Amino acid sequence: MTYQDLGYYDKLGQNKIAQNLENFQLGRIILEHKERYIVKTPENEFDAELIGKLRFAAESRYDFPAVGDWVAFSEYDKGKALIHEIYPRHSTIERKAVGKSGQVQIIATNIDYGLIVQSATRDFNLNRLERYLTICYTSNVAPIIVISKTDLVNKSELEFIINQINQRIQNVPIITTSHQTKGYDQLKNHIQIGKTYCLLGSSGVGKSTLLNNLSGKQQMKTNQISSSVNKGKHTTSHRELIVLEGGGILIDNPGMREVGITDAMSGLEITFDIILEYAENCRFKDCTHTHEKGCAVLEAVQNGEINEDLYANFQKMERERTYFEADAQEIRRKDKAFGKMIKNVKKHRKRYKY
Repeated sequence: MTYQDLGYYDKLGQNKIAQNLENFQLGRIILEHKERYIVKTPENEFDAELIGKLRFAAESRYDFPAVGDWVAFSEYDKGKALIHEIYPRHSTIERKAVGKSGQVQIIATNIDYGLIVQSATRDFNLNRLERYLTICYTSNVAPIIVISKTDLVNKSELEFIINQINQRIQNVPIITTSHQTKGYDQLKNHIQIGKTYCLLGSSGVGKSTLLNNLSGKQQMKTNQISSSVNKGKHTTSHRELIVLEGGGILIDNPGMREVGITDAMSGLEITFDIILEYAENCRFKDCTHTHEKGCAVLEAVQNGEINEDLYANFQKMERERTYFEADAQEIRRKDKAFGKMIKNVKKHRKRYKY
């Protein structure tokens, strides 16, 4: 194995010199668990933790390592290491943290492609698919749609699903797979050496089966599909980076029940580009496309030029983005006020110290 097999790119070497990190080893986070990390190099794997300075200087989740990160580290014992620095990320896939207003959860970093997996059975949901697309576009990650378990539906049902996707989503590859008829060779043709792919999708849609077929190994144990819900019984409980024997890097990811949108304006503009095209012809520049007279978007919806479900999903996700942005600003305001209070307390103590 080489660093290129792990996803090395030229800018890492440039950053290593610019940040004066030549004396440290270079590795990639392949597993994370409660601020403990497994760092991989072409030769070894290390059980690592952050140095105290890096931990205490952290101001947000972005300042901690995540699966996919490149880090500078030093070995202090056999198989034990300390992480001294996180290299700049070229992409970060994130979602709104569940139950935490204005906060994010990092799914994975330094991703090139997002494999959005949906089952051809009752799990298939176009609105959710557009959410994953928006997350990918916001993160500057190229999406690939994978429809799994196609052996559980008939030919006409599968054609209906593909037509639904094509009506609302353009210029995104669609690959169909099944446990019986395979289709994994088509997906393998999309896997490039040195590129990193992240599996995205709900629990039970077949991500672990897909991982096993791509890797050629039983990386994740899977059971037979439950006849009651058409879902596999296996559930991935953690994120893990796996280097495929045939080339490419795959990050397995636990199924997500909620796919909350963060500050995803750029992603929304790409996912719903048809709405933005019509919006340019609105009478008012600050048009919300909800009730205004002279709104070109509303007119296009009424005329059938914009799909009503697509429009409704856009409005829902735009509201979520706005709420998240407001919550995040409120958190920043409180953090700033708290920091100012701490500064004043220290200043007061220093003044009356004797």
